[in-house]
Amino acid sequence: MGELDIDALVFDVLGTLVDEPAGLRAGIRALDPSLDGAGTEPLLLLWQQHIEREQRRVLDGDRPYLTSDALDREAARLVAETAGVDDPAAVAALALSARRLPPWPDTLAGLARLAERFPILGLSNASRTALLGLNAHAGLRWHQALSAEDARAYKPDPEVYRLAVTVSGLPPERLLMVAAHAWDLRGAQRLGLRTAYVARPVGDPPTASDRFDLYADGLAGLAGLADQLDTPHSRKRSARG
Repeated sequence: MGELDIDALVFDVLGTLVDEPAGLRAGIRALDPSLDGAGTEPLLLLWQQHIEREQRRVLDGDRPYLTSDALDREAARLVAETAGVDDPAAVAALALSARRLPPWPDTLAGLARLAERFPILGLSNASRTALLGLNAHAGLRWHQALSAEDARAYKPDPEVYRLAVTVSGLPPERLLMVAAHAWDLRGAQRLGLRTAYVARPVGDPPTASDRFDLYADGLAGLAGLADQLDTPHSRKRSARG
């Protein structure tokens, strides 16, 4: 850990800092209050599979780029149709539930602690508009939030990670990408970013072949590991001393 010289942290948002399934479940239950857990889960899976499939089609060049807002509206229509709901207002409200995602219990305190030592960037597949709503609803603290919309692509396309490199003005190896998704960290590695896996109840766990720089149980654990890193703040203190 001590050999890592990091100047900024780059955070995935969906799943890493906010509980995406919980927010979507709430939206599905509002669509049809008669649904119990057994009825909600297949609709949640339908939504998730649609988003994953269509983002992959964009990445593969099989579909022109659409923002996450457009994909959320498609997923909401699909879920509503499956649930037998045809009220346009209810479908629109369901689509917006993708922006009303609760933070994990350790997110706000963890971000605040890390922000005392590092510039913090969010890097999300959510659109600029969706990211604004997500941040406002969850109370996330950023120095800057970046949307994959600006690259007209989705992670793990390298152009999305390049946004963080360009905006920060730093070489990739001075950025630490933090995510609960191993696929996301692999994408960041391909561009040369350093990587930190944070375990969450949802996400994509590492495989035996993955080699990330840091592993943490949550943001409190990551903050503890970060205390051991060479940071911009610690270098300034050493220079003054």
